[in-house]
Amino acid sequence: MMLSEEQRAIEAVLLSAVEPVPDGLLAELLELPVDHVRAACEELASSYAAEGRGFVLAFVAGGWRYQTHPDMAPFVERFAMEGVSSRLSSAALETLAIVAYKQPVSRGQIAALRGVNVDGVVRLLHQRGYITAVGQAPGPGQPALYGTTPAFLEKLGLGSLADLPAVEELIPAADVIERLEEQLRPRPDG
Repeated sequence: MMLSEEQRAIEAVLLSAVEPVPDGLLAELLELPVDHVRAACEELASSYAAEGRGFVLAFVAGGWRYQTHPDMAPFVERFAMEGVSSRLSSAALETLAIVAYKQPVSRGQIAALRGVNVDGVVRLLHQRGYITAVGQAPGPGQPALYGTTPAFLEKLGLGSLADLPAVEELIPAADVIERLEEQLRPRPDG
């Protein structure tokens, strides 16, 4: 497939970008209408998918960017994790989920939900750029309220928080919980 000059320009800009590039900025750079640029990006994304490439052109965190194809995750993870231990602990993941679903939320509210002190975990998530202070709660001490960042959306490949799965989808059904409880109950004979 022979690419148009605007598609080649889009590829060049996106390959040099560190963060997702919004439609409006691409349109401004190419001096074209936003709808035209969006259509060109969508056409590029479709052609990459049809060709079965190891990368995709995705719309995440309000902009376009190249990222590896989800099927290639095992290879990319091996490459990225070579000699590096930057995975988040289960405590950090739990805290991040609470912030994502309850934001804006204070450290005290997170600690109440988790039942443990979360100061270190909140500090780590803030240092990694996944959460940030988005305001202050009214009342005594006016504690900081935290929310997720565009880096959080980017890392998860989400366009917005609306793309998070509904909490109900993450909770097992009542019959599943009942079966688990039954299996965990002590038996009278042993």
